[in-house]
Amino acid sequence: MISGYTFIVPPMNTRVLKNDMMLLSTAVIWGLAFAAQRVGMEYIGPFTYNGVRFILGAVSIAPLILYFNRKEKRSKQAKPQRGTAKQLFLYGALAGSFLFLGASLQQAGIVYTTAGKAGFITGMYVVIVPFLGIFLGHKTSTSRWVGAVLSITGLYLLSIRGGFSIAKGDFLVFLSAFFWAAHVLAMAVISPRVDTLKLAVIQYLFCGVLSLVTAGFIEPVAVQTILQAWVPIFYGSFFSVGIAYTLQIFAQKEAHPAHAAIILSLEGIFAVVGGWIFLGEVMDFRSAAGCALMLSGMFVSQAVTMKGFNTPG
Repeated sequence: MISGYTFIVPPMNTRVLKNDMMLLSTAVIWGLAFAAQRVGMEYIGPFTYNGVRFILGAVSIAPLILYFNRKEKRSKQAKPQRGTAKQLFLYGALAGSFLFLGASLQQAGIVYTTAGKAGFITGMYVVIVPFLGIFLGHKTSTSRWVGAVLSITGLYLLSIRGGFSIAKGDFLVFLSAFFWAAHVLAMAVISPRVDTLKLAVIQYLFCGVLSLVTAGFIEPVAVQTILQAWVPIFYGSFFSVGIAYTLQIFAQKEAHPAHAAIILSLEGIFAVVGGWIFLGEVMDFRSAAGCALMLSGMFVSQAVTMKGFNTPG
């Protein structure tokens, strides 16, 4: 109480705070992964890198399936099985195909651009998702159109220079954002129908195998060079895929999708930080302004969904 006024601090919702911290940790891990991916390209090709890291990522998630199966047996309360083995494989192959296309274009693009720029351009999937949803009968609000304009303007400042030409790497990463968006839409439809962790393992294995097969045709694949890239591969598989994906799963069990999307879109900022700390990348004023506009667009595009948002608990 100060000068006759009483200040009441509302109780903190620890569940919301816990979920937000898990989502923020995911954004940090994914953002710093762009620097790791850039370093990995100094030793091996993009398809080899993706092939090894996604297979190892699937291996890192597999123990969680065993853990939850044992926990279910101990509780003696068996949960109903979601989907058949055939559905699980088909859905995993579909999600893995989108993942393969998105990851391949992104990884190939990172060879020709900076980690920071790649992080922000990839984040445009937050804006692209609702527009692709139009073809599925979803409605698109005014705020999402405004968000799209802001993001596209930011992309122009970030990537397009004299002669109205976009850099090769930026264009490849931009194309990858459409497949990340398609992956998000696909997961929204198929993930409720099958076991989430099993679906994750299958899609990562599918993506990893496709990447290695492609690498076998167009890249030199050698154990020695893979071992030389073990640090970025380790980070990209166990941290970016294994830990971050698991945190996202647990957090989004209760977090509002739009709320989660906004926090996860912060990965662009951490991509810039990672590029600056580990790779010495520095953005000029024009690029920084482009990043700011793109981030604003991501936030605005989610504004209509956030209106009236009630936190769980």
